[in-house]
Amino acid sequence: MASGTQLLIIGVGGHVVALDPASGAEIWRTKVKRSEFVTVSPAGSVVFAGAGGELFCVDAVGGQIVWHNKLKGLGNGVVTFAGSDETAAAAAVAARRRAAAVAGVAASG
Repeated sequence: MASGTQLLIIGVGGHVVALDPASGAEIWRTKVKRSEFVTVSPAGSVVFAGAGGELFCVDAVGGQIVWHNKLKGLGNGVVTFAGSDETAAAAAVAARRRAAAVAGVAASG
């Protein structure tokens, strides 16, 4: 796989799996929890994975678990993720901050 190539990240059978999208070759596989259904949300250098009502943060390069949250008290259902467009979310936060700053200047002026 060429350096800098984005991985295809999938969740299946209690695992998060990284594949080379050009060849389908497996790059790494990490067991997160005994669960048939694993949801994934790639986010830059990490992948968030939900399985059996728990949340995992997995390193996107090597597949190591960075942290794990059991989400106590929330049951063991499917973990879903909101949209994955980080750029749009960052732009919306920046726009809100600019609007608040402008409103603050207008209120004091």
